[in-house]
Amino acid sequence: MPIQIRFLGQSAFLLESGGHRVLIDPFIVGNPKSPVTVEEALGWNVSAVLISHAHGDHWGNALDFGRAGVPVIGTAEIGGYAGQHGATNAIGANIGGTVRGEWGSVYFTPAWHSSSFPDGTYGGMPTGLVIEMGGTRVYHAGDTNLFSDMRLIGDRGLDAALLPIGDHYTMGPEEAARALELLRPRVAVPMHYGTFPPLTGDPQVFAREGQARGVDVHVLEPGETTEV
Repeated sequence: MPIQIRFLGQSAFLLESGGHRVLIDPFIVGNPKSPVTVEEALGWNVSAVLISHAHGDHWGNALDFGRAGVPVIGTAEIGGYAGQHGATNAIGANIGGTVRGEWGSVYFTPAWHSSSFPDGTYGGMPTGLVIEMGGTRVYHAGDTNLFSDMRLIGDRGLDAALLPIGDHYTMGPEEAARALELLRPRVAVPMHYGTFPPLTGDPQVFAREGQARGVDVHVLEPGETTEV
């Protein structure tokens, strides 16, 4: 069953399949590229909010959804923090673990980065997310650089990979293209670029390098949707 992938700017995405919607890294308020308001997003009736790590541009508006009863799913530290701050259905997991729901599942992978909440509270290990909905697998890499164990993530059989390309805090476009050699997805979508001045990675460079490696790269403007 295909998944609709809607890009919401920075690293935020809405995935939809089989009547279920899942929101990833819901950075809306303060995101100059966000095509929606929090009120609009709350109206989507998402089944879960998935958090790769605790930095403000990923944690974002998680508590707006958590306080409305939507499951907020991340590391044990993220789940604990969400629960302490009003989320009524917070779920803490960790790297190597899988959380399942009627909407599908999310498997937590390593990511090489850091993780703390905007107030300075430690956010646990940063993660990547392998989301499966209706038999289709999408890897959201969170904020990471290239690392060799991406090959093991690719062994899971990925239909799509959502990769940071902005440089400075994450991989740049050339390094992200090298990651595609290890991940081996059918489709790739760049993220975490152009939102703030340091994020200078060029999505067209990533598209060119990805296509040269046989990967179908979809460069989305915030608000646009693709299907895999």
